[in-house]
Amino acid sequence: MEDSSPRRGGSVFAGLVGASQVLGLVSVVLTGVWMGHYRGGFAWDGSAQEFNLHPLCMVLGLIFLHGDAILVYRVFRNEAKKHVKLLHGIIHLLALIISIVGIVAVFDFHRAAKIPDMYSLHSWCGMATVILFCLQWVLGLMFFLFPVASSWLRATYLPIHVFSGLTLLVMAIGTSLLGITEKLLFSITSTYSQFAPEGILANILGILLVSYGVALVYLITKDEYRRPPNPEEEALSVHFKNLTEGGEPTSP
Repeated sequence: MEDSSPRRGGSVFAGLVGASQVLGLVSVVLTGVWMGHYRGGFAWDGSAQEFNLHPLCMVLGLIFLHGDAILVYRVFRNEAKKHVKLLHGIIHLLALIISIVGIVAVFDFHRAAKIPDMYSLHSWCGMATVILFCLQWVLGLMFFLFPVASSWLRATYLPIHVFSGLTLLVMAIGTSLLGITEKLLFSITSTYSQFAPEGILANILGILLVSYGVALVYLITKDEYRRPPNPEEEALSVHFKNLTEGGEPTSP
């Protein structure tokens, strides 16, 4: 009888990936609805509407696209590794650009409204996340996409790179939850009945962001979803090591 467990495992994996994408996309859409419907829309003129670009860009860039850039190593685990590396780097670059737009928007709004910068825990955590994200992307570029380090150094840094990527995703989600909480606290001006619809939407958004993060962490850390060894890529790696370091092959 044919073993159906690999097929069943593949179906579960596809379902989890699909669920993660739904959670991420709905989070982005709800952020847009929150800022567009309840906060007056978007602009680039130093007004509160420019500030509204900040949460949308951060959720889209630092959370959704960042998570998807990590996930490509699971979704395309049977594709050529060099192509997956390139896709991983491109999505992260797009996430970085969008996040920088979000950072510029909030600083521009603060300057126009004469509001002090970096006065909240959210802003401190957010700036730390963006700076570390930039550093992570540059190091990934130097170590893996256009490697300038030795194979030993790359192998040593790889688990740090993976851990840092997941940590930054968790930091981005946590920072967004802080931002949602601060936004809701500052929004309570009269009665709860006037605040309820916006508050419910924001709370749902927070739950979706946490769920997206949990789904991503599960998919990335589960061993059976890891990229399987590719003999051809391993052979090329060993050959590269011999040419550059004069080392001896340690595996066939």
